[in-house]
Amino acid sequence: MNNLKGITIVTLIFSAACHNAVQKTVAKNPDSTELNIVTLPSKLAFQKMTDGKPVDLYILRNKSNMQAAITNYGGRLVSLLVPDKNGKMIDVVAGFKTIGDYEHSTEAYFGATIGRYGNRIARGKFSLDGRQYKLFINNGANTLHGGKKGFQYVVWDAIQPNDSTLELSYLSKDMEEGFPGDLKVKVTCFLTDNNALKFVYEATTNKKTVVNLTNHAFFNLNGEGNGTILNHIVQINADRYMPVDTGLIPTGKLETVIGTPFDFTTPETIGKRIAADNTQLKNGKGYDHNFVLVNEHTDSLRHAATISGDKSGIVMDIYTEEPGLQFYSGNFMQGKNVFKGGSKDDFRTAFAMETQHFPDSPNEPSFPSTVLDPGKLYKTISVYQFSVIK
Repeated sequence: MNNLKGITIVTLIFSAACHNAVQKTVAKNPDSTELNIVTLPSKLAFQKMTDGKPVDLYILRNKSNMQAAITNYGGRLVSLLVPDKNGKMIDVVAGFKTIGDYEHSTEAYFGATIGRYGNRIARGKFSLDGRQYKLFINNGANTLHGGKKGFQYVVWDAIQPNDSTLELSYLSKDMEEGFPGDLKVKVTCFLTDNNALKFVYEATTNKKTVVNLTNHAFFNLNGEGNGTILNHIVQINADRYMPVDTGLIPTGKLETVIGTPFDFTTPETIGKRIAADNTQLKNGKGYDHNFVLVNEHTDSLRHAATISGDKSGIVMDIYTEEPGLQFYSGNFMQGKNVFKGGSKDDFRTAFAMETQHFPDSPNEPSFPSTVLDPGKLYKTISVYQFSVIK
């Protein structure tokens, strides 16, 4: 990432072969009345002053009537309404209906923009040019998702230039949470007319630093609060994954997925092997691992994964310029928070697919670099494309 080659935006090509395989696996469920069909939260429920800055809820729409609700408190994706196989709008993102619910949630990351560094940094420290930097430790012995007050808790400056675009910006000052450099961050969210939600992440710094930005949306493609995600069908375009220790820090090895419960090279339900007698599944309490995407060294968009809802027929294809994808199967959800529709965040009722550079890269020289130099531009694109199985 420190070389920061030019970015090429390629045309998104739908994977017909993958969809055919998924279509054979998805169970038919004509009774879509079981699904949660909801409207967007009220803007008034998000309007307040926090840290001396105005918080609001911004609504994006496309020509197909798909809608997204994003708050500048934490740069969070609050709702995403997409059509199911019967044309009914389903909210596929787990979130809350008021800003207060986010402020008091026991889960910090619902829908949030994550930074400065997504995922974990071992023992909360790393070195650059011979100088060691110490970060706030907030996850056992490690730093997770930027520290105590990561980007999920800051109020971003927001500009909405049109109905389908939102620009969020934030200045993370030198040594915020222990990271060096004034980091100027911009995240642009686009809701495209072909039913894709696109995130463009950009950053510059005045001092050498590390950066790894992503979004931590929690998805249930059957609809927020509509039961377990264990019957969702997943295909991940990765032939290797990263084993972790009991603190979920990568061991430094990249291991094959073939012959393991981590093999999603062909479509499989999340739940089929999640309870297997496997050390890595025990360490993660399920899937909470980085998958090494095929052709991870390229700078262009690549097809990372396809996920489909077993009841709704909604299909989400993920494309990214990042080399990794963190698959999290909702292992730490405890039913302590109430979602927009009134259901609780029960165990494994949502999943996350976080596009990213690798966890703990600042301490692993063999991993793709996350170093950003002054005068260079960090820029990366990730796309969540939605369709349905008829």
